[in-house]
Amino acid sequence: MTGWDISPEGVRSVISKVRDAAGDMSTGITLYGQSVQDAMEAAGTLSFDGESSGSHDRAGGLVAVALGKFVEGTEKDVAFLPLRAADSANGAVEATNAYLAGDLEQAWNAQHHATLPPDVTAFLEKARSKADGKQ
Repeated sequence: MTGWDISPEGVRSVISKVRDAAGDMSTGITLYGQSVQDAMEAAGTLSFDGESSGSHDRAGGLVAVALGKFVEGTEKDVAFLPLRAADSANGAVEATNAYLAGDLEQAWNAQHHATLPPDVTAFLEKARSKADGKQ
């Protein structure tokens, strides 16, 4: 006995917890993005008299530029996390349902598909289009 509940109810329970965690992860990523934006604005802009001033422009001082570059460099990694969790949870549900229906080939296909890396680039392009109102 492994201690694992592999019944449909047990699988659903685990998937529900994974989905809740993915939702929390999405909320955290949103907060991360807002925090970085706030930090960029709080960093201010450069001035030649040696003082820094707050700015709502996205093109700010060196710290704001560095933060922007950091976000650009890590956005695919950050977007990957919830996509991977969602694909894994959905794949587990599909595989379990197929297995319970006796369709072992479909169960294998669902498991295999769930292990493939998500297309983060397409996701980000779609999100940008939606944000720009292009949908």
